[in-house]
Amino acid sequence: MRSFYLVAVAFVAVASVAVAPAIGDDTTETKPPTLCVGNYQTEAEAVQQLKRFAAGYSTRQEWNARAKKIRKQILTGTELWPLPERTPLNPIIRKKRDYDGYSVEAAAFEARPGFFVFGNLYRPAGQKGPFPGVLCPHGHARGPEGGRLRADHQHRCATLARMGAVVFAYDMVGFGDSEQHGWDHKHSQVMTLQTWSSIRALDFLQSLPDVEPEMLAVTGCSGGGTQTFLLSAIDDRVKVSVPVVMVSAHFFGGCQCESGMPIHKTEKLETSNVEIAALAAPRLMLLVSVGGDWTKNTPKVEYPYIQNVYKLYGAVSNVQNRHFPQEDHGYQVKKRQAVYPFMVKHLNLNSSGVLDRDTGLFDESKNTIETVALQRVFDNDYPLPDHAVKPGSIIAFR
Repeated sequence: MRSFYLVAVAFVAVASVAVAPAIGDDTTETKPPTLCVGNYQTEAEAVQQLKRFAAGYSTRQEWNARAKKIRKQILTGTELWPLPERTPLNPIIRKKRDYDGYSVEAAAFEARPGFFVFGNLYRPAGQKGPFPGVLCPHGHARGPEGGRLRADHQHRCATLARMGAVVFAYDMVGFGDSEQHGWDHKHSQVMTLQTWSSIRALDFLQSLPDVEPEMLAVTGCSGGGTQTFLLSAIDDRVKVSVPVVMVSAHFFGGCQCESGMPIHKTEKLETSNVEIAALAAPRLMLLVSVGGDWTKNTPKVEYPYIQNVYKLYGAVSNVQNRHFPQEDHGYQVKKRQAVYPFMVKHLNLNSSGVLDRDTGLFDESKNTIETVALQRVFDNDYPLPDHAVKPGSIIAFR
């Protein structure tokens, strides 16, 4: 996944061509937007930037005023302000597979008319609902078994389902089934489409009769970590968020889906992913960081800043950090094992039969890792509907 970013940051050279409306202004900016891409600043510059941000507020009321501006800038920058109409989801759920303690189904819905979001729905078996709902966005790992199709992604979803959560794993644009049906991750609207897809994925979970609509969580790593903190920032239905290996003061994401639109810096406001993650306050959040990527400074830079925001709400215990100095980028087993107890505690999951009391580890051995073909939503027996928009089409939001 990390190598993807090292190549993708090159897009900044051609990305500054769009013009965005200034926040709080009826006129249009005359300058191209500033896109904060990849290693946009040094680690030392990032520390000084956070100090400047912190100097601008000292009370909850002052932070709330800043938070409101940041949220509007995110939505304006992604061309989602004001929020578009929520058109019918027209969900499709099929191909149920029953496993040990959980089931998996192919699922899709329309985020906009004819624009499908594809995924898999993991549900508990033999337990009584309603259940909390968990979104699991994925990162930029490619290949025929990349994205939500990866074994580590399936392990996370299956284990959470076995403990009593309804989990939806969904594709980024141009990955998984989206790629199968011709979409490219370089689509000009990729950040808009992914952000809106995540909002609608919450709508999808809330529409399910076995989901507790007020108990929703999201967790993802890398690019999925970006989706996690962006969604948590702009949608307060997320009660528990776990962004993994992505919240960094100096690294802004190297893909157009993360930093290809002006959400971080305009003529009116400057912010960073640290503050965007802090918009989750005072809701529950676990930051997972490692020594082998751009989250290496989290315990001494990003985490203390976010803690100070939570202190304004008297809720500093609601945010935690698990740091793995010897680990590299990704959502490997050690990081999953750190996330499970946080989810168990705050989503009231049932770890009986999953948690080994002697070792303190959550058993993933009963999970079934499915083939790519089995995870596909549409196939020869159930083809993609005729009204699906053609790959590469510009999606209308107004």
